[in-house]
Amino acid sequence: MIQEVKTLSQRNRTIALLTFLVIVWGINWPLSKIALIYAPPLLFAGIRTVIAGIILIIAALPKWRQLEFRRLWPVYLASAVLSIVFYYGFQTIGLQYVPSGLFSAIVFLQPVLLGIFAWIWLGESMYGLKIFGLLLGFAGVAALSIGGFTGSISAAGVLLALASALCWALGTVYMKRNAARVDMLWLTAMQIMIGGVILLGAGSVTESWAAITWSGAFIAGTLFIAVFVIALGWMVYFKLINEGEAGKVGSFTFLIPLISIGSSVVLLHEQITLNLIAGMVLIVGSILLVNVKLGRTRRLKHSG
Repeated sequence: MIQEVKTLSQRNRTIALLTFLVIVWGINWPLSKIALIYAPPLLFAGIRTVIAGIILIIAALPKWRQLEFRRLWPVYLASAVLSIVFYYGFQTIGLQYVPSGLFSAIVFLQPVLLGIFAWIWLGESMYGLKIFGLLLGFAGVAALSIGGFTGSISAAGVLLALASALCWALGTVYMKRNAARVDMLWLTAMQIMIGGVILLGAGSVTESWAAITWSGAFIAGTLFIAVFVIALGWMVYFKLINEGEAGKVGSFTFLIPLISIGSSVVLLHEQITLNLIAGMVLIVGSILLVNVKLGRTRRLKHSG
């Protein structure tokens, strides 16, 4: 009985964390699109990421002995390059070329890639329903991506979105493979700080600080993204990935484009279409199928 209560409590906590993650990562896309009105892409990416890195380092300081920078710096650097420099760099530049709702929909092919990579490199199970669920999620994202959005759509923007998805999936698998070697809070803090410094350096060389308009909207949006989307968002994401199967956690991120598109309709007046409705149905079906074996296993264990 006590074990069942603990399991229920843990499940409720996981649902709460996933809900938070889906919402803040969903509204990140239109907020980032708005912020790019006031700042060049690399400088904006660097500013928000460095702020998040400072917050996370302060949070991690009580565990400073577990940093072990001299031994673990290659892990921190590789994770920073994949999950922060490439992911945020491609993302922030690409958002200039396509609508934010469409861009996020393409990026969230990531759960499909993550499910495949987790099967190849992490030894996570791959069975019929899971394969079908991942393909359904792919179809859902494709439905969201096929026309129906306002704004110009360029090949460069689509390629940058796909590159973002690939780097994020590879970064997540790399983190999962090294999870036993590093403290998760320090890994999150260091990859974000190192990645932010690299992005800020690249922006300082290729862009102009004078091009930034320090308006109230830019400052508020940047701080919201830094605190909730990056600092807290990555902490929650890595915590969930570390506690559960990467593929299953990743499947829930299929919901993020729906939040992104909905908030883009409100904030940026991007259009809602039949594609959105079709994509929503397919994505929800994908999440159910990817997770159905877990529920079945629990029922069998309980009955046994």
